[in-house]
Amino acid sequence: MKRLLLFIGMIVFACLLAGSYGMLHNQISYAVGSDYFHAFKFRQFRIPEAQHGPLGAAMVGWAASWWMGLVIGVPIAAMSFGIPNLPQATKAFTVAAIGVVLLTLALGLVSLLVPPPMEFIPVPPDAADPIGFGRAAMMHDTSYLAGLIGLVVGLVYMGYKVWHARRSS
Repeated sequence: MKRLLLFIGMIVFACLLAGSYGMLHNQISYAVGSDYFHAFKFRQFRIPEAQHGPLGAAMVGWAASWWMGLVIGVPIAAMSFGIPNLPQATKAFTVAAIGVVLLTLALGLVSLLVPPPMEFIPVPPDAADPIGFGRAAMMHDTSYLAGLIGLVVGLVYMGYKVWHARRSS
């Protein structure tokens, strides 16, 4: 029963972490290319016009990313079952989950150093800043790919922690 409750807690933590990441990520991408939100994301997520701005970007970030906590958290939390000691399992999961978020953020920020491939980014005709739109769109798309890369890194880390825990016991 303790393992099941711990598993559920880990998933809730992963969803809160992913949603919080989305809110922070969108503050950065809003600063880089607010047009991405005004010409696309606010409409897509039906954000009321009174909230078009950083608050609305945070709302979009939460809605667009909390579920990645399920995608990333479930497999990593499931691997924690291989660690017999509950505190060690919890610590390994927490380190892996935070590591995934930090890696995702770092790769998203690195994407800002590369000029956006504008020929592949569908910019709406009413976008006032097409380059800012492209940079924010590229950061957005990179973050999903980076999350999947982070998942692989997190699974490798958890595999190592399981191996180490089983070898030590």
